[in-house]
Amino acid sequence: MKTLFTTVAVFGAALSVYGQEKPIDSLEGKKITLDEVFVSAVRVTKESPVTFSNLTKEQIKPRNLGQDIPILMNFLPSVVTTSDAGAGVGYTGIRVRGSDATRVNVTINGIPYNDSESHGTFWVNMPDFASSTESLQLQRGVGTSTNGAGAFGASLNLLTDAISEEGYAQISSSVGSFGTLRNNLKFSTGLLNDHVEVAGRLSRISSDGYVDRASSKLESYFLQGAYKDDNTLVKALLFGGHEITYQSWYGIDKGTLEADRTFNFAGIYTDENGITQFYDNEVDNYKQDHAQLLWNEQVSEHWNTNIGLHYTRGRGYFEQFKEDEDFSDYGFEPITVNGELVDTTDLIRRRWLDNDFYGTTFSANYTNEKINLILGGGWNKYEGDHFGEIIWARFTGDSEYRDRYYDDTSVKTDFNFFSKVNYALNDRWSLYGDLQYRRVSYTANGEDTGLVDDSFNFFNPKTGITYDMDRNNNFYLSYARANREPNRNDYESGSPRPEKLNDFELGWRYVSQEVQLNTNVYYMNYKDQLVLTGELNDVGAPLRANIGDSYRLGLEVDATIALGDRFRIRPNVALSTNKNRDYVFERDGVLQDLGNTNISFSPNVILGNVFTYLPKENLQFSVLTKYVGKQYMGNIDSENSTLSAYSQTDFNVQYEIRTKSFIKSIVLSGLVNNVFDSLYVSNGYFFTYDDDFSTPGTITTVEGAGYYPQAGINFLVGATFNF
Repeated sequence: MKTLFTTVAVFGAALSVYGQEKPIDSLEGKKITLDEVFVSAVRVTKESPVTFSNLTKEQIKPRNLGQDIPILMNFLPSVVTTSDAGAGVGYTGIRVRGSDATRVNVTINGIPYNDSESHGTFWVNMPDFASSTESLQLQRGVGTSTNGAGAFGASLNLLTDAISEEGYAQISSSVGSFGTLRNNLKFSTGLLNDHVEVAGRLSRISSDGYVDRASSKLESYFLQGAYKDDNTLVKALLFGGHEITYQSWYGIDKGTLEADRTFNFAGIYTDENGITQFYDNEVDNYKQDHAQLLWNEQVSEHWNTNIGLHYTRGRGYFEQFKEDEDFSDYGFEPITVNGELVDTTDLIRRRWLDNDFYGTTFSANYTNEKINLILGGGWNKYEGDHFGEIIWARFTGDSEYRDRYYDDTSVKTDFNFFSKVNYALNDRWSLYGDLQYRRVSYTANGEDTGLVDDSFNFFNPKTGITYDMDRNNNFYLSYARANREPNRNDYESGSPRPEKLNDFELGWRYVSQEVQLNTNVYYMNYKDQLVLTGELNDVGAPLRANIGDSYRLGLEVDATIALGDRFRIRPNVALSTNKNRDYVFERDGVLQDLGNTNISFSPNVILGNVFTYLPKENLQFSVLTKYVGKQYMGNIDSENSTLSAYSQTDFNVQYEIRTKSFIKSIVLSGLVNNVFDSLYVSNGYFFTYDDDFSTPGTITTVEGAGYYPQAGINFLVGATFNF
C-alpha cells in the first residue's frame, strides 16, 4: 500500500520495515509468524506515529545465557538497567526515559503482567523467560492503548514462542562467574496432522551473586498447546516460576562502597555474645503460575477477532531476622522473665503475599485498503492478601507459632475499552486516532496504607499523522494523553493524586538497503507526577510523591547500519532534560523554593552501540557498549544524591557447529560482561531527615544515600544442543 513499507534484505535475513523480523529459526524448526495476531491490538508498526523498538529471538539468543530480560534489553535506546545482586540474575530493574519499572506497562501476549498494587514488574518470578520469548516491542512514551496500568515511560509487549512446523528438542547449559549455572530443556512436537502442536520448556538457574550472599535459586516452566486451521488459532499456555533469593535490597553507604563494595547488610544481627552474625535464611520465597487461553478467529476477509482469558496465582513471603523488636508492634503483652519486665525480643518474621489475578482481554480488527480499525479492551480483577507471621521469637508471651501480627486484604478491578484507527488519506498521508476509557477501583485496609476506597475514571485520547515523503523517508507527529492511578506504596504518605501526562512525539524514519535510521524528539509534560523521592520503605520498595508540574524533553536517535556483508553497527543516542518545575523543599525547618530541579534517576545522556562482525555464516562477534550520564537519586539536586556517569562494554561470541547426525547442531556462546572492569553503580537511593536533637531549638536536615554496586568483569559461557 505504501512504498516505504517494503521489505529490505539486511545481513542475509528478511527484515521487514514494519518492525517485525520474520526469521526462519534453523535451531528450533520453522516458525509460523501468525502468532503475531495475539499482540496486534497492542503493538504498532511503522505506519503508526509511535516511537518504538523491536527485539527478536534471534537478536536475544547470542546473549541469552541466564540473565534477566531487562539486562538483555540494556542496549536499546533510552534504557537503563540494574541488578540488585550485581550480575543480572535475581532481582533486576529497568528504566526508560528516566521512568522506573512501575511506569512501564508490560503485557505478555496482550495480557497485563505488572503487579496490580505496586505496578512493578518482577522478572525474578519468571526466570529464563527470554528462552520462551519470540519477540518483544518497547514503545517509548505513552505509546498506543493497551491493557493494564497506564504507560508513563514506556510499554513493553512480549510475544511468547511461535508455533513450530517441525518437531525439535533442545538442551542448553551455561556456566559463569559467581557460581552462575543455567540448564534448560525445550521441545516441540511440531505440527501434528498439520493442526496441533505441543511445546514446552523447563529451566533452572542458580547464582551466588556478585554481592555477598545475594544468591538466587530459580526454577521455571513453560507449556504450550496450540491448534490452527485456515481461520482459527487457539493457544493454551501454562507458565510460571519459583524463586528463592537472598535479599540484597538494602544497598550500602558511601563508606562501605569504598571499603567493601560487595558487603550486604541483609540478615545482619548481633548474637548474645556480641558477635556479628548473618541470618542464613533472609530470603524472598515466591511462586507464581500463569494460565492463558488465547483464541484468534478470521471471521471474514476483513474481520478477525481475539479473545484472551487469563489467571495468575501468586504466593510467597519475605523472611527476616529482627533484633530488639517492641512487643507492641506485634500484639505481644509484656512478660516478666527472672523478675525483669521484658517488652522487646529478637524474632523471625515472614511477610506474606497471597494473591489471585484473573480476567479477559478482547479485540476485533477490521482492515481494508485504507482503514485499519481495532476495537478492544479488557476486564481484570486482583485479590490480594497481605499478612505477617512470627515463626520464632526469643520471648513470646502468649503468642503461638505463626501468629499473624497483621492481616489485610486488597481488591482492585480494572476495566478499559479502546478504539484505534489508521486511515490512509492517500499514498503519502495517513491519520491515526486512539480513544481509551479506563475505570479503576481499589480498596485496601493495611496499616501502611490506611483505609483506601478509591475509584478513578480516565479518558486517554491519542492522535497523530504520518507522512511518507518517498520510498525511504517517513515522518510522524503525535499527541497522547495518559492518566494513571497511584500504587499501594503511594498511600503510605497520605492521599496521593492520580498523575496526568501529555506526550508529544515528532519523528523521522529512514530506510534503505544498508541503513535504517529512527530519529525522534519528545516532550512529556506531567501534572502531579509521582516521582521517586529516592527513599525506600521497610521492604525495600521505592517511595514516590506528587510534585506538581514537571517535564521531560529529549532527542533519541538509533540506527542499524550495514558495512558490507560482514559488519553492522547499531548505535543509539538519547539526550534529554528532565525537570521539576518550581520545586519546594523543607530544609533545616524552612520551606525553600529550589526553582527547576532535576527529576530523580533521569540521566541527560544515554548512549549505546552494538558492533557485530560476521566472518562467516555460522560465526559472529559483537561488542556492546553502554554509557549512562550523571543522575540524581533525589529531586533537590544535592551532590550527596548523585550517581556518577559510567560506561560498560560487553563482548559476545556465538559459533554454530552444524552436523548431519542425531544432533543437528551445537551452538556455543560466550559473554564477557564489563570487559574493562569498570567499578560502577547503576542504582541507589537518597533520603533526608530532620535532626532536632543536636542543638536545642534548631532543626538540621541530614542527608544520606545508599548504592547498589554492579559486578566488575565477569563471564558466562554456554552450549546448546539441537536435536
